[in-house]
Amino acid sequence: MALNVVSNKPHRGFGAGTIDLSNVSCVIIEDGQAYIDDGAMHAKSKVERGIKFSMNKEDVPNGKKCWVVWVAVDRMEVGTCYGGATACEMLVDAEARRGWKILADHVNKLDYALKRRFILEGLSPEEKASLRSLLMAHNPEWWAASSEELKQGLA
Repeated sequence: MALNVVSNKPHRGFGAGTIDLSNVSCVIIEDGQAYIDDGAMHAKSKVERGIKFSMNKEDVPNGKKCWVVWVAVDRMEVGTCYGGATACEMLVDAEARRGWKILADHVNKLDYALKRRFILEGLSPEEKASLRSLLMAHNPEWWAASSEELKQGLA
């Protein structure tokens, strides 16, 4: 017996086609410091809590630049490594409780990290160094097994 909702192709079971986020972590870069905050997965990181976000940058004239970096962990023949990393910009004015971010960009960059891409444009040299230090300190073996593309992107 098969469940055929739209076509005559058999259903592949509960959860078929779902996205597994268990191998993705969220890194926040704030004031040049990188730290892991998995609350960002649901827009509830320390820096995002209590902030009303807008899609208009003009609504946040005094916002400070922060980044969410989606980091995907991958298992390869050489071992576990950082397989994808993408950075998303946002502005946060904690005093005014206002912020700017493009949710679609955050979702797309999360998808790109899951697809093992590295998109780190926009990060300053200080922010790249902070992210590199965090990743190296978090798991030196994963860093060593990671691709040269990531290492060069954070150089």
